[in-house]
Amino acid sequence: MSFKGEHILSVKQFDRDKIQQVFDIARSMEPYAKRQKRTTVLEGAILGNLFFEPSTRTRVSFGCAFNLLGGEVRETTGMQSSALSKGESLFDTARVISSYSDVIAMRHPQAGSVAEFAEGSRVPVLNGGDGANEHPTQALLDLFTIEKELAASEQPIDGMHIAMIGDLKFGRTVHSLSKLLALYKNIQFTLIAPNELAMPDDIVSLIENAGHRVTITDQLAGNLNADIVYQTRIQEERFPSQEEANKYRGKFRLNQDIYTKHCKSNTVIMHPLPRDSRIEANELDNDLNLNPNLAIFRQADNGVLVRMALFALTLGVEQLVSKYEREVPWFSNK
Repeated sequence: MSFKGEHILSVKQFDRDKIQQVFDIARSMEPYAKRQKRTTVLEGAILGNLFFEPSTRTRVSFGCAFNLLGGEVRETTGMQSSALSKGESLFDTARVISSYSDVIAMRHPQAGSVAEFAEGSRVPVLNGGDGANEHPTQALLDLFTIEKELAASEQPIDGMHIAMIGDLKFGRTVHSLSKLLALYKNIQFTLIAPNELAMPDDIVSLIENAGHRVTITDQLAGNLNADIVYQTRIQEERFPSQEEANKYRGKFRLNQDIYTKHCKSNTVIMHPLPRDSRIEANELDNDLNLNPNLAIFRQADNGVLVRMALFALTLGVEQLVSKYEREVPWFSNK
């Protein structure tokens, strides 16, 4: 299967074979991500990193992934620093920026905007998040993390139990991840959220129609005995006002005491980050930082691997990475 020249806009583009292909390439990127080796396979290539909505991890992760493959990065951050603020269309922006770039990563606050942009682009476009719609690269790195974490106990994704917690209405990461998990078999979903922030009906229907079990609740107690607990942040930027978002902030907090009482001893804790550590929210307490099952930082590390794989695949160089391999003079295993 060839990804060369393809946009990565939605998880709907993926089946299990394509997912496995991305994961196989991602695993091969570990020596470069860990700086044990370097590759110049994308030397001379330019990534246009267009982030019209605030981002730290995703934006830097895309840039880091491209740099680690030997390419260069050009960035635009914020709507006001772009010609979009002057009324330029996404199509016109795409036609121009794609002439300067070999691939583009883009985030935009409006659903469907990245796909609209891709219609005008002359190069592959990777969706870094479009409003409350999708976040396909985050979903892939989340799934990659789940596979790796469960493998430690020799457990497959098929048959697992995942509890998703928090803002499931506006949280695009859980939307995209649920769509990917629907491709697997016999998964138990426990969806924990206030009624007003419940998982959208269309996604619940997709999960159920794929043959999976779904429990919908607004209670943490008694519902955390899962293999994976996926906590989310209240997406305050999607609410009509700060006051409305504040109604739900801190409603579902997880700390070590709750973990010990309600989770299994090997339950893996995930979060797409940033976690809201303000005292009124404190979604994942700092007392979990030393819990070996807290996978949030391994999850972020995996983002670089998956995005490296997607760049290599969309630019058609996945088989050439090791050919352009070099030693890293300053690297030491000590």
